[in-house]
Amino acid sequence: MGSEPLVHVFLVSFPGQGHVNPLLRLGKRLASKGLLVTFSTPDSIGKQMRKASNLTDQPTPVGSGYIRFEFFEDGWAEDEPMRQDLDLYLPQLELVGKKLIPQMLKKHAEENRPVSCLINNPFIPWVSDVADELGIPSAMLWVQSTACFSAYYHYYHGIVPFPSETAPEIDVQLPYMPLLKYDEVPSFLHPTTPYPFLRRAILGQYKNLDKPFCILMETFQELEPEIIEYTSKLCPIKPVGPLFKNPTAPTTTVRGDFMVADDCIEWLDSKPVSSVVYISFGSVVYLKQEQIDEIAHGLLNSGISFLWVMKPPHKDAGLELLVLPDGFLEKAGDKGRVVQWSPQEQVLAHPSVACFVTHCGWNSTMESLTSGMPVVAFPQWGDQVTDAVYLVDVFKTGVRMCRGEAENKVITRDEVEKCLLEAISGPKAEEMKKNALKWKEVAEAAVAEGGSSDRNLQEFVDEVRRRSVGVTYKSTHDKIVEVVDSALPALAGQV
Repeated sequence: MGSEPLVHVFLVSFPGQGHVNPLLRLGKRLASKGLLVTFSTPDSIGKQMRKASNLTDQPTPVGSGYIRFEFFEDGWAEDEPMRQDLDLYLPQLELVGKKLIPQMLKKHAEENRPVSCLINNPFIPWVSDVADELGIPSAMLWVQSTACFSAYYHYYHGIVPFPSETAPEIDVQLPYMPLLKYDEVPSFLHPTTPYPFLRRAILGQYKNLDKPFCILMETFQELEPEIIEYTSKLCPIKPVGPLFKNPTAPTTTVRGDFMVADDCIEWLDSKPVSSVVYISFGSVVYLKQEQIDEIAHGLLNSGISFLWVMKPPHKDAGLELLVLPDGFLEKAGDKGRVVQWSPQEQVLAHPSVACFVTHCGWNSTMESLTSGMPVVAFPQWGDQVTDAVYLVDVFKTGVRMCRGEAENKVITRDEVEKCLLEAISGPKAEEMKKNALKWKEVAEAAVAEGGSSDRNLQEFVDEVRRRSVGVTYKSTHDKIVEVVDSALPALAGQV
């Protein structure tokens, strides 16, 4: 690695696929700008990543820097079902992480690779406490839109009224955003949400917002110009997306999949241009069996070719395995392909794919826009319902198929068929494709050298380098030793 040690940044990710992907992509972008990047997350996920993505223990060169992996034990057995309950798992992760991460950093300092910046993603705001205690600068990667960031900010600070027990159906008007109906604000903020633990997890980051010196955003200036302008007056945000486009190191093989993707590219190669519907609801959304049946029949009735990702639920999630209707695959024949996991970036860039039926998670939203891919919006909860509003009404690249889980309604096969046909052919489809291609161009320009996101990322790297001179090896090392030593008695009782 040359005689001069590279400036070292340490990334800590919440162990979820939708969190690991963008943070790892950020890590690759930082490495490509000449940093040494260590990516860390609990070992329960590390094992899956090693297996699915062939990760090695050696630092991998990316551009003019390196990326390496270092996982940590979270103190629970691998098959511990409590992991599925965030209310139990998040405090456990914090308890163990606050002890183990300083030890990992101490080891790096002793080996003359002191860490100059800690970066985390939402759900684990305590990482900035660790950085604070050790006198190391910290940053956070926000993995949703700036619009959602602003919605949570306004909710947390009580700046505007949100739906409440007494007024559950009020609309919400936030600065520089379209009017959101009560079921279009991020659903965790709704009083009736079945996921209050996710509201707590996300809002935990807002208690700590004064600690990171920078909040990196997985979005780009041109996509949300007014809201970015407005939000940057509230917090030190920097849009650096879309992170999955890495123009300086496009060939790097470092990936963070938890499952090996099924091979479907050859099958797509055999299909005519713009003839296939790609369906994927991400790594967490779980639909009712009845809804799966209706989608399946809608697909058959439409006669359109399709590639459908049906990820089996986690064995401890207590969910039934969803099945396809009898005879479905036979009827679909070579027109349909059902897989457990797909190489989504490649699929969305494939010329035979015409549209993407998506749950509108932000990673998928960014990937669809950056690939010039029109969408059929099928949001369920969380930020997905807000992203759907943007895809359909603001970015104008989507047809809306449903309003979300709160609607508690099964979308019928006729409605499924109607939306698919509308997204694939006719004037609406052409208009959406034109808009999607425009966003693709703008997104590529943002990450290209000298583009808005590239400049922001370079400024961030320069700032980390500048601060790393301030993080003197000696003082940080002493501080880490002090923190680790004071934690040891408590840790002894933990392990």
